[in-house]
Amino acid sequence: MISVSQNPGPSAWNELLPNRKTLPSLLGNLTSDWLIVGAGFAGLSAARRVQKEAPNDRIVILDAQGLASGPAGRNSGFMIDLPHDLASDDYGGQIENDRKTIRQNRSAINFAKETVEALGLPTECFKEIGKINGAATTKGIRHNNDYAKHLSKLGENYEYLDANSMKNITGTNYYKGGLFTPGTVMIQPALYIRALGEKILSNRVRLYESSPVEELNKIGSDWQAKTPKGLVTASKVILAVNGNIENFGYFHNSLLHIYTYGSITQKLTPDQIKTLGGKKEWGITPADPLGTTVRRISGIGGDRIVIRNRFTYNPNMSPNKSILDNVLRSHVKSFSDRFPMLKDIKLSQTWGGHLTLSRNNVAAFGELKPGLFSACCQNGLGTVKGTLHGLAAADLAMGKKTALVEQLLNNPKPKKLPFKPLTKIAVSSRIKLGELLAGKEL
Repeated sequence: MISVSQNPGPSAWNELLPNRKTLPSLLGNLTSDWLIVGAGFAGLSAARRVQKEAPNDRIVILDAQGLASGPAGRNSGFMIDLPHDLASDDYGGQIENDRKTIRQNRSAINFAKETVEALGLPTECFKEIGKINGAATTKGIRHNNDYAKHLSKLGENYEYLDANSMKNITGTNYYKGGLFTPGTVMIQPALYIRALGEKILSNRVRLYESSPVEELNKIGSDWQAKTPKGLVTASKVILAVNGNIENFGYFHNSLLHIYTYGSITQKLTPDQIKTLGGKKEWGITPADPLGTTVRRISGIGGDRIVIRNRFTYNPNMSPNKSILDNVLRSHVKSFSDRFPMLKDIKLSQTWGGHLTLSRNNVAAFGELKPGLFSACCQNGLGTVKGTLHGLAAADLAMGKKTALVEQLLNNPKPKKLPFKPLTKIAVSSRIKLGELLAGKEL
């Protein structure tokens, strides 16, 4: 039996959207040219690529839950083009490596943009408004200055924002400054995934929700995937399941299973919107990597603010739901520190989402066995890297040796982790220390 990782709390992005008619679960036996396991950014991108490049092929997509109920609907909704770990030592060098990363990320963003336009997806799910690296401390300002120097070496555009400019944008005087970069796209992740999943359906593309794969076996030249009430036989399989790839028996003890947490406010009233001021939509990533990401959104579901911080290491991929009580207290503080003028606003929902890292920051990518391909381990950048790895896995499976495929295949494999108890102690301690050192950025 293949288990599925658990994500505590609601998929709040999903719950902002109108109710929809769920897609059926798999009943009975099917034969297909392609089976794609996972209907997140990687799986749907792979399906869209195959649909365009091999329009006569039959594609079956299986998702263990429902569209945007899992990690794809639980992130902050940033599709980021630039390296943004401001504490990384990479900013002292590795210019060419960063340029390669930027080209890759932008190719994923361009694919998403073209898909939104070609399929007529809602404009709210994809907005090219850039993002801000927000600095609440002098240390954060130094990080931004170092980052700006690196961006200059890369030939990338940016704009310094002083404290007054940050207040004009966000409505709060919490930030000492910021660094705006224009290439990030802000998405409503649940809307994007739901719309894409539904729009690619055809008589040759079928998507089944609530259909977890319980067994995956090679039978002759084909693969067979067993679900609770059905069976799919396909010649090619793409596993687009991120950290769950370990549950399928691959990359054992090579992946770090991290959960990060978000909360969203109640809908702001017209008076509260007036009190807050600032722009109606913006996104801030923190100058410290373990600080607080903040978004203001406007549209379906009303005007709201999203807070995202706190991390836990859960190698069993099933965090204790009681963690949400502790996280909520942290989110309430982060919110109230930034927006004291909104003291009557409550955080209405808190959730956790599974993300996966490798020690050496590489994907779990490639052909695992003949006809079986992996598009996993997005290293915390699920929207962009998931899209990228899904496209590359589809190209690899179709025999297309693109520059991206070659680059991913030339990367080393994810490094093995140390003895599990040692890894848990080391990673958990590093997270706690990092959150402590983040100070006011948290």
